[in-house]
Amino acid sequence: MSLQAGIVGLPNVGKSTLFNAVSNSAKAQASNYRFCTIEPNVGLVNVPDERMTKLAELVKPDRIVPTQLEIVDIAGLVRGASKGEGLGNKFLGNIKEVDAIIHVIRCFEDENVLREEGAINPVSDKEIIDTELQLKDLESVDRKLQRTEKMAKTDPKAKAELEVLQQCKAHLEQGKSIRGLDLSKEEKVAIADLFLLTEKPVLYVANVDEASMHTGNKYSEALAAAAKEEGAQVIVMCNNIEAQIAEMEAEDDKQMFMEEYKMTEPALNRLIQSAYKLLQLDTYFTAGVQEVRAWTIHHGWKAPQAAGVIHTDFERGFIKAEVIDYDDFVKYGSEAACRDNGRLRIEGKEYIVKDGDVMHFRFNV
Repeated sequence: MSLQAGIVGLPNVGKSTLFNAVSNSAKAQASNYRFCTIEPNVGLVNVPDERMTKLAELVKPDRIVPTQLEIVDIAGLVRGASKGEGLGNKFLGNIKEVDAIIHVIRCFEDENVLREEGAINPVSDKEIIDTELQLKDLESVDRKLQRTEKMAKTDPKAKAELEVLQQCKAHLEQGKSIRGLDLSKEEKVAIADLFLLTEKPVLYVANVDEASMHTGNKYSEALAAAAKEEGAQVIVMCNNIEAQIAEMEAEDDKQMFMEEYKMTEPALNRLIQSAYKLLQLDTYFTAGVQEVRAWTIHHGWKAPQAAGVIHTDFERGFIKAEVIDYDDFVKYGSEAACRDNGRLRIEGKEYIVKDGDVMHFRFNV
């Protein structure tokens, strides 16, 4: 599965620095001027998972393959982007394609880093981006409303769509994001083709200075209070420190650096794991001598769907799944020991895969 989280924010808040830190397959240019990023940079990010490391210690495979997310670094938005200011329309078009948004907000003072919005104000910065995304969504909803109003006079389905669109329009006009509207699964069908920006789940990154990386500061606290009102999470981190850690190739060097800064792990691990959960994703594992591998699925998927992530033939010809709970695998130490102790289960087509399941599939070719 190819799932994307897009990094957005005002210019010079640390978006590309964050991208450089998280991406293990691409590097973005991080410079102190507007529109440094013009085309979106895309990189693959390994999702940290201690369970995979533990399984590998037990199985001793030839290789370990973690699950990954695509991270997209989108250029800095500015006030008026929804009307085409800066390179707004192009940037907003790039955001439409991602599944979730990582919104980076400046929570540090540094006179050497340009800022056009006056004094540091993370809540105001958040509102600027929110407003631009809401205005763009309102434009999309208005266009579909005009088409649907005519059809609704004779088509019951169009009439139901019209009611949802009118609800969305009123919500956006109040300066609120669609994700807070709490639409049902059926209602969301009416706007699915619009790829609304404010419907996407969001995670906030408070980019702080080194002194505040463990404790946060008044700016990150203000941002956390604003995010709490919409039920969103804030990750406090120093993007510059994270980028330095990511640039180190030797694990010993990374460990020494983190010890110097009293870190048990990179804050990036928390960010990536949070983004993974934000997308409502789960992981199951396959564990054999050739490889231990993590597979990404949507929460609530059944066994045949999970099998299809490996290959469509697995889903099409699905017969049964052999399942071992992760904790049981660790307790008994191997698939054979789990089988001998009655901890390997055979599950059918209706089995809902749990996060952490260790699985093998039986299927017809």
